[in-house]
Amino acid sequence: MEFAPLFPFVYRLLQPTFPHCLWGGNSSSKSISLTFDDGPHPQYTPQVLAVLKRYNITASFFWLGNCVNRFPEIAKTVSEEGHWIGLHGYEHDSFPLLSPTQLQQSLEKTQVAIYNACNLPPELVRDVRPPNGFFTPGTLKLFQRWNYRPVMWSVVPEDWVLPGVNVVVERVMKQVKNGSLIVLHDGYFGGKDVAETINILIPQLLKQGYNFVTVDSLWKYDQKI
Repeated sequence: MEFAPLFPFVYRLLQPTFPHCLWGGNSSSKSISLTFDDGPHPQYTPQVLAVLKRYNITASFFWLGNCVNRFPEIAKTVSEEGHWIGLHGYEHDSFPLLSPTQLQQSLEKTQVAIYNACNLPPELVRDVRPPNGFFTPGTLKLFQRWNYRPVMWSVVPEDWVLPGVNVVVERVMKQVKNGSLIVLHDGYFGGKDVAETINILIPQLLKQGYNFVTVDSLWKYDQKI
């Protein structure tokens, strides 16, 4: 069963309940953010970078630390091309199932991997997106204690189940609005279609007048953190 049609309703419930997370940007601005989870990947991430470069788009990538360690040169390229980098945990573990110590180690190991690959100091890599979007109030308290910024989403087309490029594009175009925070995947699940997807999606969004900014830019509209 695909859950993509339900995500907009889930978003409307969660966003006001957890206001200290980043769910999107300024609703009066045409600025939106294109984000990618689960990378870097040796094939799919370079394909994504090629499309982003073609349209001069800056995106945000939420990385798994083990993938950064396996493909440091790709991680370095992403950073050198000016994209924003965030954390997705060392493995794709559900954060609520980890102890506080395990969660902290997962995030810190990922920061170390990013520092080794990209020379980005840990204090500059503090945006965190929980795998599968799973978190609890306790998880968010830990983020706050450790000075991480929780980043969620507003448009989730469920590309990881490979519903087809046209379906993913249609879902995004149906849900996108001012300030949208769009989640796609450039990892082993969903990455096969992602470059083709954004090659269709980006021109349509540009035609509608949207401009692409990083997650960091969306935070600047948020007065809560």
